[in-house]
Amino acid sequence: MSRAALLVLADGRFPAGGHAHSGGAEAAVKAGRITGAASLEEFCRGRLHTAGRVSASLAAAAALGIDPVELDGAADARTPSLALRVAARKLGRQLMRAARATWPSAELDALAREFPKGAHQPVVLGLAARAAGLGAEDAAYCAVYESVSGPASATVRLLSLDPFDATGVLARLAPELDLVAGQASAAAREALGGGVGVLPAASAPVLEISAEVHAAWAVRLFAS
Repeated sequence: MSRAALLVLADGRFPAGGHAHSGGAEAAVKAGRITGAASLEEFCRGRLHTAGRVSASLAAAAALGIDPVELDGAADARTPSLALRVAARKLGRQLMRAARATWPSAELDALAREFPKGAHQPVVLGLAARAAGLGAEDAAYCAVYESVSGPASATVRLLSLDPFDATGVLARLAPELDLVAGQASAAAREALGGGVGVLPAASAPVLEISAEVHAAWAVRLFAS
């Protein structure tokens, strides 16, 4: 296993399409829920412990070799918002293209054939980590970092927030990223014997509702 592969996969410059998505931050800024670094931190914390934990557990489970088709169904069941399901599959399709070019894998090829319009992004992320020789915890770390780094980066554009302040938010959240990545990895290992139904299904209703509102906007900077 090369831990350096984790840096490649988690790098914001990896061409997986994440730069076009705000993780709900654009809608939160418009609604006045994010106005600066303090409220960004609270938004990211909430996202981390809900959508982030769910995504991380799915990614970790895929990295462990649990059936990705079952995991994709589990992701669907945990994503009530159609707008978020569409966004997750678009991101999954783009990540699939990048991952197959970077770490060729028969498992990635099979998933791409099964879901030509894109599987859920966390499932693809876990298989990409597996193809790169990474483990479940590595996949979980990628997922939890994405869950907060996307909104932080987007808010720099949306609010002209000082990038130093946005990075400070990520640094302060680091201990909680460790916690959630560990929880997600443990849940994935439990799913090896208990099935995908034991994976977390943490709810984030405001994110879901905001995604539906955001999808109806005529003008927006980010796709989601």
